[in-house]
Amino acid sequence: MLPRAVICPLLLVAGLLGPALSVSGQQSQPTPAKPAIPTRTDTVIVTADITRMDVEAPDPAVKVFASEDLMDANPGRPGAPISIPGYPVETASSGIKAPQYFAPGVAGDHGEPIAQYLQVGSFLLPNNLSANAHGNGYADPNLFIAHAIESVQVDGGAFNVREGNHALNLAAIYGLRSHLEPFLTLTTDNRDLTATAGLSPSARSWLAAEFSYGNGFLDRLEHRRQLKLNYGAAWQLRQHAITLVGIGYLGYGYLAGLQPICGFNAIDAAAGWRTLPDTIDPRQRDQTHTALVAINDNWRPAPTRQIQLSAFFRSYNLSLSSDFGLGLIRQSEFRTVGGASAAWLDDLSRSFTLMAGLDYQREAPRRVNLDHYNFFDPARPALYGPFHRIAGNDVTIAPISPYLAGQGTLGAHLRYYLGWRHDQISIQNRDRLIPANSFTRWAGVDSPKATLTLTPGPNRKLPQLSASFGKSYFTEDPRIGLATNPALRPQAIETARSYQLVVSEALHSTDLKLTVGHETQTAEYGKIDADQGLQTNQGPGRILFLAATLRQRFPAGSFQATWEQADARLTREPTATITPEAPRQIADISATWQKLPFRLQSKAEFEFVGKKVLGTGCDSTLPDGGAAYCVGKPNTEFRFAFARSFVSERLSIGLQGLAAQGWTGQTTENFASASVYAPGAVGLGPDGLVKADPVAEAVGVRIPSYLSLTLNWHIGRGAAR
Repeated sequence: MLPRAVICPLLLVAGLLGPALSVSGQQSQPTPAKPAIPTRTDTVIVTADITRMDVEAPDPAVKVFASEDLMDANPGRPGAPISIPGYPVETASSGIKAPQYFAPGVAGDHGEPIAQYLQVGSFLLPNNLSANAHGNGYADPNLFIAHAIESVQVDGGAFNVREGNHALNLAAIYGLRSHLEPFLTLTTDNRDLTATAGLSPSARSWLAAEFSYGNGFLDRLEHRRQLKLNYGAAWQLRQHAITLVGIGYLGYGYLAGLQPICGFNAIDAAAGWRTLPDTIDPRQRDQTHTALVAINDNWRPAPTRQIQLSAFFRSYNLSLSSDFGLGLIRQSEFRTVGGASAAWLDDLSRSFTLMAGLDYQREAPRRVNLDHYNFFDPARPALYGPFHRIAGNDVTIAPISPYLAGQGTLGAHLRYYLGWRHDQISIQNRDRLIPANSFTRWAGVDSPKATLTLTPGPNRKLPQLSASFGKSYFTEDPRIGLATNPALRPQAIETARSYQLVVSEALHSTDLKLTVGHETQTAEYGKIDADQGLQTNQGPGRILFLAATLRQRFPAGSFQATWEQADARLTREPTATITPEAPRQIADISATWQKLPFRLQSKAEFEFVGKKVLGTGCDSTLPDGGAAYCVGKPNTEFRFAFARSFVSERLSIGLQGLAAQGWTGQTTENFASASVYAPGAVGLGPDGLVKADPVAEAVGVRIPSYLSLTLNWHIGRGAAR
């Protein structure tokens, strides 16, 4: 039975079905549901947006992808709904745990400085979860149904005043469809079964549902149950375009979790650790549910003026049991998130547009708990052992954010964008176990933005050149800060300064973009230690990266290649060490072709992520202070899909697969042979840490290969030509 927190908002959404306009706030032709490979494409083909720059999307490095050009990241199973070329997805546990997108050189706790938004009319609804129980800033794309996604946009995050908390390195914006022709899709393999259905009650509204059950492709069976509901509608009331979106998600499943990539070392083996099938503890599991309702009013009182008013509410619950080498832990929370937004845009002249806005958001995670149980006992596999409370907090993070931006032209070849955003943030941490650690902070940060673009004339075959600067921030997890050395405690807000140079060229149907970036951060944090609830300030850092994108459009398909090289360093004296877990090299080649022999359609994507430094301490023979780097393994993934339509395009049969080699979620862990926990304490030893093997282990989750069959049925005459 669905929890009350999920049922109530969904009943509200169901009662609001009715006539609608485009969910994206723009007029477009009806588009079919997204099968394994679309049998037709009625949407406007989106290019690399080399010339697109306006006051709402000012970043010259922006990329917009139509879903018809993208691969399903995990067809029929949980995870990111689509694969964004050049931005790989990683998860530290498998199963239904939130996967995270990565950008070149980005470390943090599994991608936390990457913002994620849902486009609701003209409103960007944040999807990140600050101070999340299993890692600060997680953004769970599990709640989206792939069929409902029409496009995804990515930009640098730091150069747009509309994007705030967590938008340090990248922002990804999901756009939803405005119409779904009735369909039913079944995706199956020898381990999983997923059923997806969708319809449009009216010309501009849609409803989609998905149920998934299965065990995944790892040896540790998931016993997964997952339900999703996505809904969208809009109405045109005189000058008001009103957009409504509702989402519900419920998921249960066991997790494989991280395990040593090269097996346990001699010390661990002597302590009794042994490798189980794709896991170190089969008790690991996850349960998540969320419900979201958002509404946007895009009001045009005059042809050159628009006013945007938005509001949203979300509830979220998590209970995650994991084992990272110090015994089973449980991370849990229940949160509510609410917010409102107002913006005013005015074309004051043909050469200048002004935008002003105000955002407010209140995240209130409650009962953010960290609890410990015993180690796994193979003789008693169902035993959890005694329960020990390690941490328990109530947190409130509430930024209020005014912003102002202007975009215009100077002469025929010079464009400019200037913006300023101020975030005044109330941060409250109530420690339920140690009240003396509670605090309230009122912090502010200013984020200026600027972009200058030199554009050639329409008859000149010269590239477009853009230079950008932006300051950005994200809030640190206020629960963290119990490190014994006060100098290593996290600060309330981390800020970054980003510089970017973009060279763009469009020649007929070929788009080429070259981006050089430099970013400096006031602080760089190692991953939150899940067993202890601690996070260490590694000091300031910097990222350098070079990215190249080539996109070619054909009458029957498309081709895109991206290559990104980064270097990320911690700049604290005396030496500049490599930032752990930051990808160095990412390469991606993707293509679609709609007219193969035998009326086949195809998609394919090859992705390579080079090996990266995971941490230090992998060589116990070195003297103190000389710990060796722990280096991971490179990942290669080749996704492919073939489909053919039958019965006047009502039926589509598709084959989708992944040939992969590597490990996702790569990091380091230290394994303990025994532990004793006391309520309110973080463990053994005078330093508050559990005694463990001093030799770090490179760990990850094995990436399995798979092959799945998809049957897609378009219901009614609307699917036929």
